[in-house]
Amino acid sequence: MFMWTVSKRRFIGIVCIFFAIAVIMGLFFNKNISVAKTNRKLPIYSVDTREKKIAITFDAAWTNQDTQQLIDILAKHNAKATFFIVGDWAKKFPASVKAFYDAGHTIANHSDTHKAFSKCSREEIKVEIVNCNKKLEEIIGKPVTLVRAPSGDYTDQSLEVCKELGMTMIQWNCDSLDYTKISTDEIVNRVIKGTTNGSILLFHNGVDNTAPALDRILTQLKNEGYSFVSVEDLIYKEDYYIDHTGKQCKNA
Repeated sequence: MFMWTVSKRRFIGIVCIFFAIAVIMGLFFNKNISVAKTNRKLPIYSVDTREKKIAITFDAAWTNQDTQQLIDILAKHNAKATFFIVGDWAKKFPASVKAFYDAGHTIANHSDTHKAFSKCSREEIKVEIVNCNKKLEEIIGKPVTLVRAPSGDYTDQSLEVCKELGMTMIQWNCDSLDYTKISTDEIVNRVIKGTTNGSILLFHNGVDNTAPALDRILTQLKNEGYSFVSVEDLIYKEDYYIDHTGKQCKNA
C-alpha cells in the first residue's frame, strides 16, 4: 500500500511537471508568434481608401520598344503611372526615362542592377539603391523617393535601409503576370478581377501583350468609376500604419 501511494505520488508529480513544461512552452511559442506579427516589417502593397483610385505601376528592366506606345495609352485615359526603373536600364535608355517623366509620370527606383536584396548585405542594398537614385536623378533632375525591391524580394534589412535613406518601399496587390507571356485576355481578366479601391497594379514594359491589355483594362476600370493616380498621390505621407496584409491605413 505504501509503495502504491509513493508510485502514485511520483506519477502525479511527473504529470504535473510535464504539464508545467507544456504550459511554459506554449506561452513561449505563442509569445514569439505574437512578437513576430507585431514586429514584422512590410512595404506598402495597397492603400485603404474609400475613393475609387488606383496606382498603375511598371517595372522597367528589359527593353524599351513600347515606350511611346505606353505613354500614348496612358495619356488617352488621363492616367498617371509610376515607373520603377533599374539603374542599368536607365543608363541604357535615358531617353525613355526622360520621356516617361516629361509625360507626367513618376520615376522610381528598382535597384541599380536588379540583384535580389535577400542575397545582399546591408551595405550592398544601400549601394544598389543609392547608385540607381544617382542615375535617375541625373536624368530627371529631381530626387527619387520610392523604391521597389527587385522581383519584390524585400527583407527587413532592405526596409530599414530604405527608411534610413528617406525612401518608401512599394509592392503591389494585383500582379498582371504579363511577364509570363499569358494572353491579353488573361491579363485583362486577372487585373479587372483583382482591382479594388487603393490597389497598386503591377505591369512590365517591354512585354508584347502589356500595351493592348493596358488599353482594355483602363477603359473598363474607367467605366467602373476608377481614376488612375501616381503612387505618390495614392499613399499617405504621415499618420498611418501598415496592417498584416501590407495595406497602408490612416490612423483613426
